[in-house]
Amino acid sequence: MKYYLVDDDLSVVGILTMILRDSGLGEVCGAAANGAEALEDLPEASPDVVIVDLLMPEMDGIEFVRQAKEKYPGIAFIMLSHVTSKEMIAQAYECGVEFFIHKPVNSVEVINVLGHVSHTLNMNRTFEQVHQLLGIKQSANHTTSQPRKENRIAVALNRLGISGDPVSQEIIRIAEYLAGQLASESQPSVSALCSRFSDSPKSLEQRIRRAVVAGMVNLANLGIEDYSNEIFTEYASRLYNFEQVRREMDFIRGKSSERGKVSLKKFLYALANICAD
Repeated sequence: MKYYLVDDDLSVVGILTMILRDSGLGEVCGAAANGAEALEDLPEASPDVVIVDLLMPEMDGIEFVRQAKEKYPGIAFIMLSHVTSKEMIAQAYECGVEFFIHKPVNSVEVINVLGHVSHTLNMNRTFEQVHQLLGIKQSANHTTSQPRKENRIAVALNRLGISGDPVSQEIIRIAEYLAGQLASESQPSVSALCSRFSDSPKSLEQRIRRAVVAGMVNLANLGIEDYSNEIFTEYASRLYNFEQVRREMDFIRGKSSERGKVSLKKFLYALANICAD
């Protein structure tokens, strides 16, 4: 897998290069300190993935991705940012960013996110090869508009701000399994699901709960900043109980001493339904 890095901070470029080298996820095929230079360099570098900083002089990361995505729709774009503005994050997703990596750079989060992206790209290419062998033509637009189930779940977790949690891998596996069982009348309990995917089911359930709670807290903060935000309106009632999210918002504002509660079963089955969309 070939990665191209766009950041005006050379220390960040160095850290990412070291992480990629040590993790064996791929090689750095080029780097640029600004968007204009990167746009000129992309054709020759021919990367699979571009990691770009959100805040750069002259051309910010969002505008860079917007222009690059039009010319090179097959490239996956990941954005680096220490910005917490939900409006800017929403704009980045709209222009074609697939994942965010938060600054300061954390090697665990980087490896997790890049592992997801690499796996998805490889699977998409495999599907394309199979389709070509079968004589089925598949446009780049169709490929990008029909992400794999795993990627849909990963995007949801990333938008909730919990994709960097190691337990996100288990959450994805469980949700994928449930997606294949939606036609069945039986609905396994969370305990049964954790027993199926771990030798320490109680520990797994606790780790999932912590991540799901963290996601609700992030969502509640997003709702406080912008009640009409797309991410908030989509997930507050779909993945959580809306009244519980509102209770968490009141707790954060200091209006209530009670925190919102989460239902792991609702959360996991809702993720499974996202797969089926």
